[in-house]
Amino acid sequence: MLRMKEPSRLLLWERRSQTPLLVLAVAFAVAYAVPIVAPDASARVHGACTYVEWVVWGAFAADYLVRLVLSADRRHFVRTHWLDLAAVALPLVQPLRLLRLVATLVLVGRRARMAPQIQLTTYVAGSVVGLLMFGSLAVLSVERDAPEGNIKNLGDAVWWSFTTMTTVGYGDHSPTTGLGRVLAVGLMLSGIALLGVVTANIAAWFIARFERDDQAERLQLAAIRELQAEVRALRGEVARLGGAPGPAGVPAPAAPPAAAVPGDLATRHGATSPTP
Repeated sequence: MLRMKEPSRLLLWERRSQTPLLVLAVAFAVAYAVPIVAPDASARVHGACTYVEWVVWGAFAADYLVRLVLSADRRHFVRTHWLDLAAVALPLVQPLRLLRLVATLVLVGRRARMAPQIQLTTYVAGSVVGLLMFGSLAVLSVERDAPEGNIKNLGDAVWWSFTTMTTVGYGDHSPTTGLGRVLAVGLMLSGIALLGVVTANIAAWFIARFERDDQAERLQLAAIRELQAEVRALRGEVARLGGAPGPAGVPAPAAPPAAAVPGDLATRHGATSPTP
């Protein structure tokens, strides 16, 4: 009985925690962006943003542990949610700010895919915007103080992220540090994957539309054939009842003999009877 109740408890927890975790993800985005956009902010602001980042990561880590406890088969849960486990453990290995960003993005993406109210189009659009924004902020934080860096402000970072995600790569702005190039590789791969998902989604939409049109056309043809068969049957029935020639190949019924008229009978008898 306990094993039958555990999946329902897990599903209930995932549904109830979905909205709070997404709200915390928005708070993480703000806390991550403020120190980069406003580097001259006070130390208290920077400390508060760092605190919020760790709190959000801790909330997602606690969510993973709760789902693990509520799971009916914990080994299966760990095998099927290994990326969640890696995202939870990643910031603990090396407490870098960038690792907290990557871990939180992975956890947010995993939970967003589980939400039934989030459709594929919404998820892809949100992923594109999120990668564009966080990629710009991450590369700006890495390249801003680089001696030979050419990405010095947010506008340059957004332009670089956009050209990198679309694999255009004009080359007017490019990372010069090792970590910046790692970010570029990740952004390029993510952009290619998202473009593939968008292309597949559009192709699937067209295919489904064509299939619906073909099905509607087949139904219309079947209805027309059925009506033609009914019309033929009705014409045959009318021809049989009215004595008119029926359809081709169906002989018309023979006319009944005419009834004898009394006057005609008298004439016949008068013509044939002997003269008195």
